[in-house]
Amino acid sequence: MKAYVFGATGTVGQPLLQELTDAGHQVLAVSRTGGEKKDGVEYVGTEPSNMQGADAVFLLSPGGLADQYSVLKPYLDQARKQKPGRVVLMTAFGVDYAPAEVPLRKLELELLDSGLNATILRPNWFMQNFNSYWIQGILADQKIYFPGGDAKAAFIDVRDIGACAARVLAGSEFNGEGLALTGPESLDHNEVATKLSAATGKEIQYVDVDPEDFKTSLKQAGLPEDYIEVLSGIAAGLKAGQAAPVTDTVQKVLGRAPISFDKYARDYAAAYQQ
Repeated sequence: MKAYVFGATGTVGQPLLQELTDAGHQVLAVSRTGGEKKDGVEYVGTEPSNMQGADAVFLLSPGGLADQYSVLKPYLDQARKQKPGRVVLMTAFGVDYAPAEVPLRKLELELLDSGLNATILRPNWFMQNFNSYWIQGILADQKIYFPGGDAKAAFIDVRDIGACAARVLAGSEFNGEGLALTGPESLDHNEVATKLSAATGKEIQYVDVDPEDFKTSLKQAGLPEDYIEVLSGIAAGLKAGQAAPVTDTVQKVLGRAPISFDKYARDYAAAYQQ
């Protein structure tokens, strides 16, 4: 199989690339800057026409953008024209409950209406957010700063997302379905801090920040206003308990349990020592 992977050098794209090449598939890896040289991988630019020749297509929206529909619409159009054997779109946990005009939901509905063999992946919050988005506070103060209250979330390891995407891209199951992907347990941020402390030897604590202070910190980090509203909205959703449900989808797709937060923390412990 030749798979076209949008966002191939990103957080989900990298483990997906690894899964596909380990299985012997060829990959058209979309990247503005290229990436690490790898057997079976051809880096291509972002023009939708570079999808030509792909048997399967994986799409996700790059981070930092509020209008994901406008970004990915040309790629959906190219897929409709080209008719690959499979299209997998990654959105986010709970998007199926969003109004039809919300950009990610609009993408889902258009793809599912396209007549293509399509599957939607809706992963929950990434475990890897702690060693990327929230790492600065942990390294500087040994604090996780987030407006989550005491709500729980069924965090998922991006390696499981990549593995599920690879399995669906190469298979014939789950056509027309939306798959809600979570980890094996639901944790609040105090529990996360305890697990990270145990894995790293640091005394990491959780600080439940005011939502307006959270917005201010995102603005100081240089994020655009519209994307700050998106992040604030999904953070509020987590605080309201919307990210707490645990699904068995990873088990169904991969035939194994999802990666636990304890394993994630051990595997990424070095990231917290910089």
